[in-house]
Amino acid sequence: MKKAYLQLHLAILLWGFTAILGKLILLDEGMLVWYRMGISSISTFIFVIISRSGLRITKQDFIQLLIISFLITLHWITFYGAIKASNVSIAISCFSSVALFTSLLNPIINRVPINKSEVILGCGVILGIGIIFSIQQLYWKGITLALISAFLGALFTVLNKNISGKISPATITFYELFLGFILLTIALPLWFGINQSSFSLPTRQDLIYLTILAVACTTLPFTLSMHSIKKLDAFTMNLSLNLEPLYSIVLAIILFHEDKMLDYRFYLGTGIILLTVLWHAYSKVSNVIDKKLVEEKYKYDQ
Repeated sequence: MKKAYLQLHLAILLWGFTAILGKLILLDEGMLVWYRMGISSISTFIFVIISRSGLRITKQDFIQLLIISFLITLHWITFYGAIKASNVSIAISCFSSVALFTSLLNPIINRVPINKSEVILGCGVILGIGIIFSIQQLYWKGITLALISAFLGALFTVLNKNISGKISPATITFYELFLGFILLTIALPLWFGINQSSFSLPTRQDLIYLTILAVACTTLPFTLSMHSIKKLDAFTMNLSLNLEPLYSIVLAIILFHEDKMLDYRFYLGTGIILLTVLWHAYSKVSNVIDKKLVEEKYKYDQ
């Protein structure tokens, strides 16, 4: 369990840089995701070969991975669209609503009872987002895209949880990224029409950022998260992912001076979100400790 938490939080730390790189890269969100998935597919394929994970999967698993890859592609496009329509701090904070979406989607998909405490914690995140939205209505498009991205992120995480026990993490990551790249390649003409844009080549600087984004912030953390998801539940994963705003916001303030565009109410909303994460982590640890104490007492009594 400890190893799973370490893997998850290392992945979160690396993911914290994705929003920053998304802001730095000049390509539009469609082309950015296309390059990211293409480069990540290559690096993940190399990792699969080195680790000897294998690429053999069943037809049913292929269909599931195809669906998940479609969700991941839309998730990334809306995520980077949110950043470009607002700023890193606002987009990444609103993305934290992934916790509430997970608490609602997981019972529906897996047909398990709704955990009321998880819904309450998720509502705490929504309260924080509400405070942010009340003072940042100028960025309503970015906030809306961030919420859509959060819903899609919650959905594919729950689905990934169901398939993670059958296929190696590296294999899952490769198929999801590669299939997403193929789907987006097919959809590029539609994207160009909707976005009134055309195919773009990255600048030398963008290419460097894309490589870092694809390898260090995609392939590695995706694989780490797939290892950790075998031991952790989907809600714990998604709520822990809300620590990502802390890293991204601090970096955005340092690099882009976004603190000049924010007031105390933004930090109040973000603070509520982060306190929700810490409370959930504390409750999880307390439950584990209590369970161990009960087990030890039972053994002693026997």
